[in-house]
Amino acid sequence: MSRQPDTVVFDFGNVLIEWDPRHLYSRLFSETEAVDHFLTEILPPSWNLEQDRGRCFADGIAEALARHPDYEEEIRAWDTRWHEMVPGPVDGSVSLLQDLKAAGVPLYAITNFSAEKYAECLERFPFLADSFRDTVVSAHEKLLKPDTRIYDVLLTRNALSPERTVFIDDSAANVAGARDAGMHAIHFTGADALRQALRDHGFPV
Repeated sequence: MSRQPDTVVFDFGNVLIEWDPRHLYSRLFSETEAVDHFLTEILPPSWNLEQDRGRCFADGIAEALARHPDYEEEIRAWDTRWHEMVPGPVDGSVSLLQDLKAAGVPLYAITNFSAEKYAECLERFPFLADSFRDTVVSAHEKLLKPDTRIYDVLLTRNALSPERTVFIDDSAANVAGARDAGMHAIHFTGADALRQALRDHGFPV
């Protein structure tokens, strides 16, 4: 790509806000092996992705309870205690976001997120609601990263040129999906490295 980007597109989870089910389930199970079993066999990542794809939490919980009624308390906790999985913002990322906004950089977001928990996080973390000109939420679109169609939703809806945008995500697969959609992309490993990568792209941070 020869054109320098002038627009930044953020992911949310583990870029701007921390998300890890182990924060919750290490409190519900006394042994690491039990946590591992629950998060791989009872509520695996594929189950959670269906909420991100648009399935409501009530239906997701009901489906899991039908499979594993002996884990009722722990399964229901995924909904009722979900915010314990999200202890707060990622260190350094919000100040970087604010620096970009103060510099007048156009900011957008694409996130794999359930509709219900996204709405709750907008209230809990006002910077998620206030920083972006548009946010594409997977549950609203019934599309998941790294499907290139979800990046195209943002680009088309906002008349953005992919070669003028840089996308940031903690998932290497999602970064590859953005590049397949024609965007610049940065694999997030920490706020300091991201700040330097954005400087390398010419952003004033």
